[in-house]
Amino acid sequence: MIASKTKNKVYYKVLTMKIGVVIHGPEVIDSGHAKYILEMLSGIGEVTAKLGGTMGKIAVMDAHMEDRIDIKESLKPSNAIDNLLKVNDAVFLLNHGKTPENGIEFGSIVMSRLSDRNLKPIIQIESPGCEDGSVIYWNDKDYDLAIKMGDLLAMPVAEGQDHGDVHISTVGSKIMRKIRGVRDGELIMIEGFVIGKAMSEDVFIVVENGFVTGLEGGIIKEHGLEKLHMYESMEPLDIRTAWVKTGAIRRSFPEVGIDQKKCHTLIHESKSSFMATLIDHMAERSIELADGCKCAITVGDDTTAIAGDILHRLHVPVIGITDGDPDGFSHTAHFYPGSIVMQLEPGWDDVIGKLIQNKLFDANDRTEFDSFEDLYESILEIVGERLVFLTNY
Repeated sequence: MIASKTKNKVYYKVLTMKIGVVIHGPEVIDSGHAKYILEMLSGIGEVTAKLGGTMGKIAVMDAHMEDRIDIKESLKPSNAIDNLLKVNDAVFLLNHGKTPENGIEFGSIVMSRLSDRNLKPIIQIESPGCEDGSVIYWNDKDYDLAIKMGDLLAMPVAEGQDHGDVHISTVGSKIMRKIRGVRDGELIMIEGFVIGKAMSEDVFIVVENGFVTGLEGGIIKEHGLEKLHMYESMEPLDIRTAWVKTGAIRRSFPEVGIDQKKCHTLIHESKSSFMATLIDHMAERSIELADGCKCAITVGDDTTAIAGDILHRLHVPVIGITDGDPDGFSHTAHFYPGSIVMQLEPGWDDVIGKLIQNKLFDANDRTEFDSFEDLYESILEIVGERLVFLTNY
């Protein structure tokens, strides 16, 4: 507390600790622990919470916590922590990995990518509510605060062990990235695209000249590689910094409902112009891509399922272009009333998706249409005889 005197009057200003919180993934939100920990931290200081990952955004919406957690930005955890360190006295990272070991590995990678991890206290709360969860301090400045949090949460406290960034090795002209924490049978995603399936727990991504050419310990999906490298444009990637994920996008599925009062206002009934977006294998960016739009055209089985599930919460219907060949990352989807899913002949969803982009969107992500009927009829014309069946929601 600081006292200042002005004209014989004394004013007191309470110095409040500023706390930044980065929440990673949906599980820690779905379990209710994020809400509990935010409330606890609010008793210690002034809390600013941000989130990383689209499925985490959906979990925030399902938990009705948009007023507590900022979901407007799409930042990687390391970028979010860097930003919060500039304006806060300490930053917490809340995470619930597939296993606590996976979570600690994740924390180590995040710490290795910070501008200055020793600037202020950074504490990871890993797998709260689990018997083997822990409070992890990543530099010496963290210790006292970590002990306090461990006492409040009844969780053990541990010092973070540096594993560095991703595990990279070089064999001749090949760059090998080891996938940590993968399980036999899990699907493997790079930058949101399914590129294969693990056949063991010892899996390496093989890259040559910026292009994925193999998957040691797993099976490659060639069509996934085409999507990853943008088909004919053949765009290389930096496997050292690429986003790699294994397993399910969201491992917990709370019951989801929609506001039935808004369902009667279907876009089909509107004759006025509106903005639509095209979501082609970028389902996890659905919120950003659909911002300000009244409809979304989604390309791919999993993209349609995931984007439909996301956008029904925002009362946005989709026109899905599928071919009955899902990768298996998605789950049972919810579609907002008025959505239409077209199943085409096998192998045609990507082809039709490119035609829709070139003919209706001029290679952009969004454009304006005179009416839903005009958009729908235009898509049907492009699909033509490739349509197998159509489902209305």
